[in-house]
Amino acid sequence: MNILVLYAHPVETSFNAGLHRTIVERLTAAGHSVDDCDLYAEDFDPRLTRAERLAYHDQRGPGDAVAGYIERLQAAEGLVLSFPVWNYGYPAILKGFFDRVFLPGVSFKLVDGKVRPTLHNIRKMTAVTTYGGSRFRAMLMGDPPRKVVKRMLRATIRPGARVSYLAHYSMNLSTDQTRKAFTDKVAASMDGF
Repeated sequence: MNILVLYAHPVETSFNAGLHRTIVERLTAAGHSVDDCDLYAEDFDPRLTRAERLAYHDQRGPGDAVAGYIERLQAAEGLVLSFPVWNYGYPAILKGFFDRVFLPGVSFKLVDGKVRPTLHNIRKMTAVTTYGGSRFRAMLMGDPPRKVVKRMLRATIRPGARVSYLAHYSMNLSTDQTRKAFTDKVAASMDGF
């Protein structure tokens, strides 16, 4: 399977960086073709420009500022998101990727004012993330990142595609043991992707 890994963390020595390495290594070892998109390393600009917003509903083409990212997304059969949750949301660079790449004509089309999902090339999606706070605290806040993955992104990919959300909560209280257990869980998920 051709898998696009979207990774969003700026620190190469972080726990998230270790998870990212595990994801790429295990998917590759399982025989998948991995397109490792490290948004920070690629210096992805998350800002939607005025010109992009004005052309938001235009036909997509090679002139799009993010045409290369669109091609990578449309070539993927699987999608793995690897990111930390900051302030109960996505890192700005990943949110900007959604704003700039998940466009009409890419992830959906508008038909008589109604949204029709179009990323049917993606047959499987997994999010791997960490939270500083507890699951309870995230639930009190509505857990926006989980909802976006399990509802909005799920709605844009192939109907019936398997979607999983792997989260390590309470990173502020984590131990070597809890981090290892979560890394093992992520490794097993990637082995079975």
